[in-house]
Amino acid sequence: MKNNYESPLSSRYSSPEMQYIFSPDKKFSTWRRLWVALARAEMQLGLPVTQEQVDELEAHAGAECIDYALAAKYERSLRHDVMAHIHAYGDQCPKAMPIIHLGATSCYVGDNTDVILMREALELIRDELVRVMDNLARFARQYEALPTLGFTHFQAAQLTTVGKRATLWLNELLMDFHEVERRIADLKLLGSKGTTGTQASFLELFEGDHEKVKKAEALIAAEMGFASCVAVSGQTYSRKTDTFVVNTLAGIAASASKFANDLRLLSHLKEVEEPYEAKQIGSSAMPYKRNPMRCERICALGRYVMADVLNPAVTSATQWFERTLDDSANKRLSVPEAFLATDAILRIYQNVTAGLVVHEKVIEKHILEELPFMASENIMMDAVKRGGNRQDLHERIRELSLEAGRNVKERGLSNNLIDLIAADPLFGMSRDELTAHLEPGRYIGRCPEQVEEFLTAEVEPVLRRCAFALDGSSAELSV
Repeated sequence: MKNNYESPLSSRYSSPEMQYIFSPDKKFSTWRRLWVALARAEMQLGLPVTQEQVDELEAHAGAECIDYALAAKYERSLRHDVMAHIHAYGDQCPKAMPIIHLGATSCYVGDNTDVILMREALELIRDELVRVMDNLARFARQYEALPTLGFTHFQAAQLTTVGKRATLWLNELLMDFHEVERRIADLKLLGSKGTTGTQASFLELFEGDHEKVKKAEALIAAEMGFASCVAVSGQTYSRKTDTFVVNTLAGIAASASKFANDLRLLSHLKEVEEPYEAKQIGSSAMPYKRNPMRCERICALGRYVMADVLNPAVTSATQWFERTLDDSANKRLSVPEAFLATDAILRIYQNVTAGLVVHEKVIEKHILEELPFMASENIMMDAVKRGGNRQDLHERIRELSLEAGRNVKERGLSNNLIDLIAADPLFGMSRDELTAHLEPGRYIGRCPEQVEEFLTAEVEPVLRRCAFALDGSSAELSV
């Protein structure tokens, strides 16, 4: 029996890969790697740290070495998670115990680890974005010339194509991709800044040698895979970093939600649907239902991520001077769960776009219901070429369009605008001549060309550069 609360983000939605990034094993083994990097830098710069001590720390740095029960025991008495893990690590490394965490403050492991985990999580998000973009690029090219009704205000407007509409979804993901890459490139370690960001403890350790203080930080950054550390800080890195990162995730959530809402509307129209499995049940009461539940889930999780941006923003705004601790509990929730939810959104998005179902006959039916109205301007221009008065023809088409609209809305009849125009001598055109204007392909403008140009110039270079993310597999959803 399960009697403890489980976050649905872990038990139902997010991937094992993202869950591992924010797992205790990953967090605390990264703390240990940072303690190793600190000890190694101090040894190389002449402090009384021995190779034997560094080797001992390295030998016990893996997640498999962490004694969580012992760390929890220490924390119950010390009421300090970092000191608890120092003592648990020290019990395993008795020779190195005297030099673990030398000169550092808690944020040395806490904040540096947060930056490392955010970078790895952003890299995973980037790869997931690429996979969704690849699906949409294939879909856009396949349907680049298939006419469909365009909508403004969810009212029928000029025609577009199914593929061109897909480029609108794809373009927003491309914007998100570039934002994610920018965030990855901009992330810097906190480094070894000390209790108020002054590096006073390290200046003391290195007996006033400023260059060694800076060199130690550079060595730590290099060992952890970073080019540099932040130039200035208080005890923590600026919490605006978390704000920027979660806002980037919220941007992805917004893009995915726009797609999912569009697909929910298209599903209602029976034009395009998300994949539906053979034994999938749409409703426990109505057996015929084909609810777009995956897209609904994208919208639900997207709403969560977009609302979550308030947490890092308020936390950043309320940090007093060099630091206060009201950030910690909030950060433990708001940042990891934003990543877990965004990961889930992109996995669902990937799954949906890998199996989109297009009902071409339904799309054609809807076009033909509206096309007479859309063809009216071309018909009017044709009649003018035959000697008609543009203003008189415009007014007459307006009147006949209203009559045809009443037939559709009030009487439930088909759109008979072409028949009405054919019967009006003002136009002097036969029904066959008028019907020639009802070819949908005449009303899609440059849609195929726009799709090709966009994919070639903007999307394909990204997909080629990130080919490592395209493993050919689609996201498997557990529920």
